[in-house]
Amino acid sequence: MEIVEIEAFSEELRRALNALLPQLSGDAPLLTESALRGIIAAEATHLLMAVEDGRCCGTLTLAILTVLTGKRARIEDVVVSEAMRGRGIGRQLIRHALQLAREQGAGSVELTSHPSRQAANALYRKMGFGQRETNAYIYRLKE
Repeated sequence: MEIVEIEAFSEELRRALNALLPQLSGDAPLLTESALRGIIAAEATHLLMAVEDGRCCGTLTLAILTVLTGKRARIEDVVVSEAMRGRGIGRQLIRHALQLAREQGAGSVELTSHPSRQAANALYRKMGFGQRETNAYIYRLKE
């Protein structure tokens, strides 16, 4: 199994990601070609994929932002195929993202996980992520 950064669009890639998205969130919209091309082209976004035997078995997105207080990184949309869970794929994806963030000069890496995702939350704690004492807010621009 290897972790690769996606640098070019393909229809096969789009289909593989669209197969994973419902396992992440039941209301996640499917990726269009245009949306996926935009994600791949975005300079601050790194789309990582776990590949085994030529097939996508997991993915995450790493965003690196430069703000007034320095560079920060954020991991989003971590998902491993249900058939491949329990094999350390999520751990490998996270490790790869942490190394990439370090190489890019980020001072910290944040992520969020719904409390119901017990296995994911346990993994993040085991990997050294600390729970932040903060209030998280959202303002929905689209309903």
